[in-house]
Amino acid sequence: MLSQLGIDDRDAQTYLTSDGNSRLLMTKAPGKLASVTRTPEGRLQALSVRWVDTRSKLIQRLVVERQDSGFSSRLEQLAPRRLVQLGSGTIRSSFYAATDQAGIPDGIAAQTVEAFSGDIDFQRQLQRGARFNLVYEAFEFEGEIVSTGQLLGAEIQNGRDVHQAMWFQTGGKGGEFVNLDGTSQRKTYLASPLAFSRVTSSYGLRTHPVFGVKKAHKGTDYGAPAGTPVRTVADGIVTFAGKRGGYGNYVVVRHPDQAATAYAHLGRIGVRIGQRVSQGQHIGSVGSTGITTGPNLHFEYLVKGVRTNPSRITNQQTVSASVVATLPTFQQEAKAMRAQLVNAGSMLQANAQ
Repeated sequence: MLSQLGIDDRDAQTYLTSDGNSRLLMTKAPGKLASVTRTPEGRLQALSVRWVDTRSKLIQRLVVERQDSGFSSRLEQLAPRRLVQLGSGTIRSSFYAATDQAGIPDGIAAQTVEAFSGDIDFQRQLQRGARFNLVYEAFEFEGEIVSTGQLLGAEIQNGRDVHQAMWFQTGGKGGEFVNLDGTSQRKTYLASPLAFSRVTSSYGLRTHPVFGVKKAHKGTDYGAPAGTPVRTVADGIVTFAGKRGGYGNYVVVRHPDQAATAYAHLGRIGVRIGQRVSQGQHIGSVGSTGITTGPNLHFEYLVKGVRTNPSRITNQQTVSASVVATLPTFQQEAKAMRAQLVNAGSMLQANAQ
């Protein structure tokens, strides 16, 4: 590090490797911003290194300075300024490509996928030309955005369908994504067992890719790279986790409505029989175990033990309990969020012109 900063100073190197504060340079996460002041001889006069504490969102700054008697160090904890950022974009190929082009941080894009996980399969259902408007937290320090925080509101206009969500939190309790009419964004089932994938074979009659004969396909196949996390689409209890013939590594989860979902060809199983799992929890990874032509997830929906078309899964909405308890506050925040989403959409129109 010192060499990259143009410093040739054995005393400084010795101090940095022995000083307790300075050892944080080697133990904290990468991505720190360092600056130095040098003497005319190229020795270290002062060193300043800052990074963001991921938990507290505070700025940690290490300052090392040369004194008459040697070096001294101190740690400073500084609060960045919270900003509310607006972002928007149009989907041409994929959602993540569009957010990259619009300068939306990956963490905010991931939260958007989470917010609409019960409504939208982001790989299959988003049409070319779909638009998104986002409102989110960002933290600024000395004129630079150093981190982002919570997605505050989102809108996706997909053809004739418009999906809206906002983050609602009251009284220091855990927050949740809710629709702007007050219904919870958490549905009974997620739209897909993979956050991003493509359907390679739907439910129904097909020519078997291995045996080459017409055969009923009792599930939906999702193509994805080996190792892609597989998530359970609803709360439930694992009733099977192991190898099962042509399915390879196979997991079955029974849900509170007594229906079940099954996940086949897993490369790795991450749960055990009898384990309770929560919606969205990773239960394994995509693989190619069993009879398969390559990495994919075979997903099944079972009603009273009968394999049923997964597209017939019924997603129920519920009114958020926190919204009911604080309805006037929610209505005020929802009104403000609608205005912010309109402003975000105006940015997209202005850029297009």
